Amino acid sequence: MLRAVTPGGHPAITAGWLLGLALIAVAGVVLSFGATTTAELVALGAIVVLVAASVAYQLRLRRFSATLVATEEALDAGDTKRARDLMAPLLARFHTFPLVQEVAADVLYAAGDPLSAAALWETAMKRLGAARVAPRLVAAYAALNRGGDARRVAALVPDDPLAKLALAWSELAANGGDRERGTLLAGELVRDVDAVPNATVAAMTAAVAAIADARRGDRSGMRAKLAAMRRAVPTPHDAAFLGYLTGVALREAGDIEEARSEFSAAIERSPESIGGALARRERAHLPT
Repeated sequence: MLRAVTPGGHPAITAGWLLGLALIAVAGVVLSFGATTTAELVALGAIVVLVAASVAYQLRLRRFSATLVATEEALDAGDTKRARDLMAPLLARFHTFPLVQEVAADVLYAAGDPLSAAALWETAMKRLGAARVAPRLVAAYAALNRGGDARRVAALVPDDPLAKLALAWSELAANGGDRERGTLLAGELVRDVDAVPNATVAAMTAAVAAIADARRGDRSGMRAKLAAMRRAVPTPHDAAFLGYLTGVALREAGDIEEARSEFSAAIERSPESIGGALARRERAHLPT
């Protein structure tokens, strides 16, 4: 609480605490000389200063927490611009704090910068733990085509369904992915898709399983899973990511022009999102 660099800290608050402690010391010295009334007045002043500093600290800490919550709410609504505007000052000042690193990484990933997000999540995971951070970090490495790193992080949380989903995506779509392993993972996940409480996650599971079907030549299975995916009603941000996955499935099935159309639609829906960024990358690599 004495440090001005903590989320609730400020140089004036630090000065207030130091002043309050100094006044307590002065009151003790005065009391030792028998000036009881003066010592009581000095002690009362110390209490007032310390209480004021404590209240100011709590107010600033509450404002800090409210900013983190508002940032996550902006992300949930698909408003990455507002999320970045809210988070940038906190990251600039408190870049070593795990909570700030975690939420800033959420913003950067959603805004199409998985490389910066991965660096922050790696650091935050050391303090916050793999159970909390690893599933998102696997997704970042999948987006970066870093299959080895995706496997390394997924191994930290082998039973986490979101980490499994991100790893299946990585194995099926990333350069150097283990396609057979990805197909097995996708099959396991899609068997339990009806029990998934989040409709968007269920849609992503169906889309990843559609990629597996496309790779093994099961066009009817792919089409059925893509149809199931399209029943979801996602935000534009999530719709762009689903469009990217759809484009990958169609590309793997050999439907290049349909894939191009899906990638273009994903970019149009949310050009500054992770889905839009990945769709842009994959569209650029399609044969002309």
